[in-house]
Amino acid sequence: MATPAANDKIVIRGARTHNLKSIDVDIPHNSLTVVSGVSGSGKSSLAFDTVYAEGQRRYVESLSAYARQFLERIEKPDVDHMDGLAPAIAIKQKNQTRNPRSTVATATEIYDYLRLLYARCGTVTCLHCGGIVRHDTVDEIVTRVLAQPEGTRVYALFPVVRREIKFEPMQGPSVDAEAAAGAPVKKAPKKTAKAKKETTPVAVDVTDAIKERLGELRRRGYNRLWQASEDGEGSGRIVEFSTPESLLELDFRAVEKRPIYVLTDRLALSIDIRSRLVDAIETGYREAGEIVFRTVPREDDEQAETLRFSAAFECSTCHRAYREPEPRLFSFNNPFGACPRCQGFGNTIDFDPGLIIPDKSKTLDEGAIDPWTKPKYRAHHGEMKRAAKTAGIPTDVPWYDLTEAQQRFIEDGQGSWSGIRGFFADLERKKYKLHVRVFLSRYRGYATCPDCRGQRLRAEARAVLIEGRNICEVSALTITAAEEFFDGLKLTPAQTEIAGKILEEVRQRVHFLEQVGLEYLTLDRLSSTLSGGESQRIQLATSLGSRLVGALYVLDEPSIGLHARDTAKLVTIMEELRDLGNTILVVEHDPDVIRSADYLLDLGPGAGELGGRLLAAGTVDEVRDNPASLTGKYLSGRAKIAIPKHRREPGREKLLLKGARIHNLRGVDLEVPLGLLCCVTGVSGSGKSTIVHQVLYRALMQALGQTEGGDPAHLYRELSGTQYLNDVVLVDQSPIGRTPRSNPVTYIKAFDAIRELFAAQPDSKRKGLSAGSFSFNVPGGRCDVCEGDGTVTVEMQFLADVELPCEECNGTRYKASLLEVKYKGKNIHDVLGMTVKEALVYFAGHPKIVDKLAVLDEVGLGYVRLGQSATTLSGGEAQRVKLAQHLASARSGASGGAGGVKSEAKRVASRILYILDEPTTGLHFEDVATLLSAFRKLIDGGGSLLVIEHNLDVIKSADWVIDMGPEGGSGGGHVVATGTPEEIVKVTGSHTGKWLATVLGDGNERA
Repeated sequence: MATPAANDKIVIRGARTHNLKSIDVDIPHNSLTVVSGVSGSGKSSLAFDTVYAEGQRRYVESLSAYARQFLERIEKPDVDHMDGLAPAIAIKQKNQTRNPRSTVATATEIYDYLRLLYARCGTVTCLHCGGIVRHDTVDEIVTRVLAQPEGTRVYALFPVVRREIKFEPMQGPSVDAEAAAGAPVKKAPKKTAKAKKETTPVAVDVTDAIKERLGELRRRGYNRLWQASEDGEGSGRIVEFSTPESLLELDFRAVEKRPIYVLTDRLALSIDIRSRLVDAIETGYREAGEIVFRTVPREDDEQAETLRFSAAFECSTCHRAYREPEPRLFSFNNPFGACPRCQGFGNTIDFDPGLIIPDKSKTLDEGAIDPWTKPKYRAHHGEMKRAAKTAGIPTDVPWYDLTEAQQRFIEDGQGSWSGIRGFFADLERKKYKLHVRVFLSRYRGYATCPDCRGQRLRAEARAVLIEGRNICEVSALTITAAEEFFDGLKLTPAQTEIAGKILEEVRQRVHFLEQVGLEYLTLDRLSSTLSGGESQRIQLATSLGSRLVGALYVLDEPSIGLHARDTAKLVTIMEELRDLGNTILVVEHDPDVIRSADYLLDLGPGAGELGGRLLAAGTVDEVRDNPASLTGKYLSGRAKIAIPKHRREPGREKLLLKGARIHNLRGVDLEVPLGLLCCVTGVSGSGKSTIVHQVLYRALMQALGQTEGGDPAHLYRELSGTQYLNDVVLVDQSPIGRTPRSNPVTYIKAFDAIRELFAAQPDSKRKGLSAGSFSFNVPGGRCDVCEGDGTVTVEMQFLADVELPCEECNGTRYKASLLEVKYKGKNIHDVLGMTVKEALVYFAGHPKIVDKLAVLDEVGLGYVRLGQSATTLSGGEAQRVKLAQHLASARSGASGGAGGVKSEAKRVASRILYILDEPTTGLHFEDVATLLSAFRKLIDGGGSLLVIEHNLDVIKSADWVIDMGPEGGSGGGHVVATGTPEEIVKVTGSHTGKWLATVLGDGNERA
């Protein structure tokens, strides 16, 4: 039973998970609590591995044994007592989505509501004539009929033979014109005498059916029949069952052209006959599914008018029947709605336009169409030029400057000109020849589906419109545009009644996405292409949209990838989530988020073994004034990252990228000075990662002889300055290893020297052990039972799998004979259990080892254990391990030059451009200062740094800043400003400059 004290807070006593030093913590309910501290101080251990893990474990334990087998296994955290826990939801940094069908709209449930909205309120248009497909309701028919002049005489009729409804077939790749008209696809029978003879009984069957139908109608009390005259004019002919001989006057052989109707009523239109009119309509719908009103001319020259209404869901113009839309029709995950050709992926393995037109900056005259530059097919180039001239298409204009219609003409052809598609279609018929198959294979790849144009849905779904847009076009809108569309949606009163709740949910979720700074994303953006920060903020918006109450949300640095301008929006979202009645626990380093906290927990004082203690707890003001809190010192200004006294000035060595074109970049020119720290800044979605990763990095790789990632030549017009570089290195946050046996010391190559040291010991030589014997990646010295993992996993069926220390090696990962080899009283297992700082002291006197380990300490990873599994490192820690490796390489390159000439040669040899994407992820203020010091050492070693960053402390320390924007998505893609941080501040259109001004001050803080 919960204690009274636990009603308003989460009580934690004796938390010892990982490096936590048996700390006692109270986290107030219904509040925004931030956990801060240096990297490795125990923040994630407290928030995720203790609080969230226990919350999840208690929930899972409440389920049946059968249900538990499908859920994630969570170990019981090492804690004495926990109370007051709420159901826990964790939203982490990493984007785990790899499903190629998942989009922003599906991940946030917006698409589910859109499918329902289009199924219930969409207007279906005919695929053949563009007419409206709909039901005719009784009220609408009455209104239409009574709109005729008062006193008009009309016959109310329904056909004797009920019309057989043939639904329009679902559009597929093999549907021909006959099927599209509603007829079943059958082979035409041969015109033989036997076939002709077999047609006679069919006519008899039809006549017999009419006779049977007439008898049924007479028995049910209907007395009059009507058939139009041969010329279709006049009043037609009325016959009665009471005089059977009059039935002979009807032409039963012409029923297809002149149907026979039952006359249910004769009316003179007036407001008083409404009830009779309704009865006639309902009778026609009941008996035949349709009702026909035929006006009776009073004068000989007056034209008769026919009004036909149907209960079927059909086109009002061509009367083709369709199936009513339902939510599954709009799902690209369901075969019922997915495009038959691409099966809902939007792409097919087809001829890739990017390979056919590799350089879109070329004109048609210059050979933009690559296959037609080959000698064998050069004649097609001439045909294309003649066709383009006839169609008025310029051939001296770059491909990307042609209009969409002009590009479509070249691709699809028109009239006698077959276009690119026709050219490849002709070649397909000759692919029995080997050289043709080889030629075609050069141009195959993933291409946009030609049937749905990448919209994923079949034609029937795309024909359903709301205010002129189908569901695919709405999904292609950005969050900002979608918000405007849904807010301005004009519906009829009936549609408003149906869609009111649906639109409320959609508008709410779209608003939340805009609030978390994702207004530049489109709803159909693939989830797998989102960054970790974007994915986390989408989950945050989804959680807010679910309107849960009484939950515990544990967030891991939600400000990642967010510009300082948008941090306030993020804080507002978290406060709204809190105000609903939830508890928010956030691991965060952003000063604006920390200052917005209701309660602040500061862990430290150091990392690893030096951390795990609660330094301060309380309100932001209380922590700020606490002398023991390192975070408090930075919040109060007692400690700060100083602005550099001198900035490196750009020299003549620079990279110049011209005409970058991809996504929202429209011919952007980028100038990157070398030999200094250059920051690329801008709001989320402004094009930073696009121009640096997808264009510049790939272009440099190509120029330096590495073809990784395909030919990027079509993404830009020109690249110069590559002669100043020997290499380009992307230091991102991807894992450094995917197996438990991968660790930091193996990655930076320090383990090789450690194994050599142990192999040189007398015991090793006596046992004949080599350096390879001390590796747990290859057989030899490693334990044969666990194969160097140290643990053995026992599957427990519906219970949680049990991971036990290996009984053979007791978790040491090595054979007992090998562990007898010791250096300074420690064996290889003991050494791998040391932190980097401990190892620096232990291996003093071995520069080969110390030099490599020292760089780990310099990038702020002194708390990491040498043998820590790579799978347990965060993205930021993995990035810094990579940075340490490059720092070690730069240092070894810079050292070793005895003379000035040799040193200069070494410096030239280390001309490397390092590209980093938000290296401050997971870093405290103190860690950022350490990181900047590592940056300076890389530059001093002859390197250049290009850093994508939002952290203002890094930006203010940069030598040069390139600010992208001004907004995200379609509103971005431009270079807003370039220059030193002081020059960026002076640019009025720069959002970065506005926020940078707050940290630059008047320059008094320069060190």
